Amino acid sequence: MDKLGDMASVYEFDPITGNIPATKVEITVSLCVLYTQGVETKQWREFGRTEVIDNTLNPDFVRKYILDYFFEEKQNLRFDLYDVDSKSPDLSKHDFLGQVFCTLGEIVGSPASRLEKPLGVSTPKITTIFHISCCCGDSLPAVANWGIAGKKCGTIILSAEELGNCRDSATMQFCANKLDKKDFFGKSDPFMVFYRSNEDGTFTICHKTEVVKNTLNPVWQSFTIPVRALCNGDFDRTIKIEVYDWDRDGSHDFIGEFTTSYRELARGQSQFNVYEVKLVVNSQEAGGQTKTHKFGQNPSIYYARMGCHQSGCGNPSQSTSLHYMNPYQMNAYAMALKAVGEIIQDYDSDKMFPALGFGAKLPPDGRVSHEFPLNGNIENPYCNGIDGILEAYHESLKTVQLYGPTNFAPVVNHVASYAAAVQDGSQYFVLLIITDGVISDMAQTKEAIVNGAKLPMSIIIVGVGQAEFDAMVELDGDDIRISSRGKLAERDIVQFVPFRDYMDRTGNHVLSMARLAKDVLAEIPDQLISYMKSRGVKPNPTPPPYTPPGHTHHTQI
Repeated sequence: MDKLGDMASVYEFDPITGNIPATKVEITVSLCVLYTQGVETKQWREFGRTEVIDNTLNPDFVRKYILDYFFEEKQNLRFDLYDVDSKSPDLSKHDFLGQVFCTLGEIVGSPASRLEKPLGVSTPKITTIFHISCCCGDSLPAVANWGIAGKKCGTIILSAEELGNCRDSATMQFCANKLDKKDFFGKSDPFMVFYRSNEDGTFTICHKTEVVKNTLNPVWQSFTIPVRALCNGDFDRTIKIEVYDWDRDGSHDFIGEFTTSYRELARGQSQFNVYEVKLVVNSQEAGGQTKTHKFGQNPSIYYARMGCHQSGCGNPSQSTSLHYMNPYQMNAYAMALKAVGEIIQDYDSDKMFPALGFGAKLPPDGRVSHEFPLNGNIENPYCNGIDGILEAYHESLKTVQLYGPTNFAPVVNHVASYAAAVQDGSQYFVLLIITDGVISDMAQTKEAIVNGAKLPMSIIIVGVGQAEFDAMVELDGDDIRISSRGKLAERDIVQFVPFRDYMDRTGNHVLSMARLAKDVLAEIPDQLISYMKSRGVKPNPTPPPYTPPGHTHHTQI
């Protein structure tokens, strides 16, 4: 069992996959064991464990875990929390408190990349071991023994931040004078806790020192910490340092705090690195003084909205139809929708998606429509999550008659009308079109895409079936930028892939869907960034820089 003085600040691990990550993110969660899931086998593998924090129902773990983040992949995560009873590494020897399932995209796509979820209870399976870190909100249950069904198990808080490229490390040592006496018998047992500021004004723990027993003038051991753990490479980001008096029962007494920045700390031992440790109680300040002894040397997430549209041929009740509703497996339309939708839905704020169909005769009069709600509700075409879309799709197949011609322009213009109303960078729209390759209004569709290229939107086209997709390749515009009436599209916003190229030969549909999603979503981040840059939209502001007190010292660059 790790003790307070044996806590590591930041741990890095080799990536699970050989793919080049879109970016690295650091996950913070509040012993917690992280498991990742393989794409092919679906087996859970342990990625890592946090340190153990003694005697608390609200742990805030220091240890962080570095994961490679891929926007275009569904990266399943599982967090298991335990009450540790011994030094044994065998998890079955400890009390299980609860678990949470989520995806990495779900964390990154949450407001301020901070996800809060209630802990659930189920008997965990002990598998091979791997490591990540966390913090817990609502108090965990005091007694667990594999969880108590129906009992509130507490809350886990997960946060993520894109890591900078700074590879520097800092070695420093702190000492303090005349700290406040907190123990009735003896003096204090002080230790320090370091926090870096976040974009939303909160703070994330990044280091704890060891405890120095029975003194008001401690000299802590020197330690080395990656600079990006302290400030993620932003030398002016505020660093908050809290000082506590250690108590065996975990109810540590707060002595006081002070703030600084990496730029200030880098000045080394001098009058610039002497700080008042302040505790405000009824407008009276108490605390002490601490000083350094020696010193040595994010993409913003925009919510995506998605509309789903499908065309096709054949009677859905016949096995020859691309829309055939096999009771034992999904058809190609459903697989494509699920593969792409389950990933991109993590970046939508309310998980409500307008789902439209085109190319069908509608009841009761058989009117041909190229833009009809799958759920049958013209006033509210929104479906709840991908499962809601799939349900609406299957229900629509029972009521509409698939019919040509197949026109793309109406649905492209439909999404463009939404995008045109929100051009401030607060939203970005992704249109998913699933088609058998037939298109009857090529000229109008090209014009709609050229016009849409000026708006915050992207279009994904997935081709199903064995037809030729030459028209879809032309719309993709990778080789020749799409144009209409002599006007080139301002940027490339279309990505087309034929599903048949990703079908696994062994019939593993899960693997087929993962391959499809990876390629079809690969261009979305660059398309989003290209729009934001073209419109001068800046990412969310970074944490405010540290401003040293004027009466103490002055910042010099």
